[in-house]
Amino acid sequence: MSIPSPNIWHWPEVYAQENAAQDVEGAVWAALRDEAPWAGRDVVDVGCGDGFHLRFFDGARSVLGVEPYLPLVERAQADGLPVVAGEAARLPLATASVDLVHARTAYFFGKGCEPGLAEAWRVLRPGGALAVVDLDATAAPYGEWMRADIPHYDPVAAERFFTRQGFSLRRIPTTWRFPDRVTCAAVLRIEFSTAVADRALAQCTGLTIPVGYRLHVRHKRLAP
Repeated sequence: MSIPSPNIWHWPEVYAQENAAQDVEGAVWAALRDEAPWAGRDVVDVGCGDGFHLRFFDGARSVLGVEPYLPLVERAQADGLPVVAGEAARLPLATASVDLVHARTAYFFGKGCEPGLAEAWRVLRPGGALAVVDLDATAAPYGEWMRADIPHYDPVAAERFFTRQGFSLRRIPTTWRFPDRVTCAAVLRIEFSTAVADRALAQCTGLTIPVGYRLHVRHKRLAP
């Protein structure tokens, strides 16, 4: 069963502007390359949306995006990107066929994602890695806005879930930079309720926002 995405599913054009603004210094990519290098390896991006992140896996042997929402699959394919329809709990891939499963702010949010974890483990080769990138809701100010809008979400419990599953944890401070305030406001208004978006815009009056991420990585050991 797919988990609807409240932002990109409904506002793909604005979300494209958000993607362009995120992590302008490449801190997440540097950490990911350090923890789970992909050069010469086969990569699958789970919950890839319109395939924005696929182009960043430079040097990979192959890159494939899997996305459950058909309009986004079609959008990616129209741009010539290798994206196919599929869900995290039922990946359209053969067993032991990839070296890196990458998922960014998609499906793997903590308890309840066990079917997707098992499926990622199925498609990984020994020596491969599952890398989960999510927003760090413990890091101000963005994390505070997240917690205000989704008070039932416990970021500490989510982190503990991944620790129990054998994942590492790396916190990554990043900067989002927007070309103008109009774009900044549009992005915040697809991410948050009106009240929280107004609060965010009042707190961050320039063109940059500090945003924290978490990187969780689990490696599949080679057979002895």
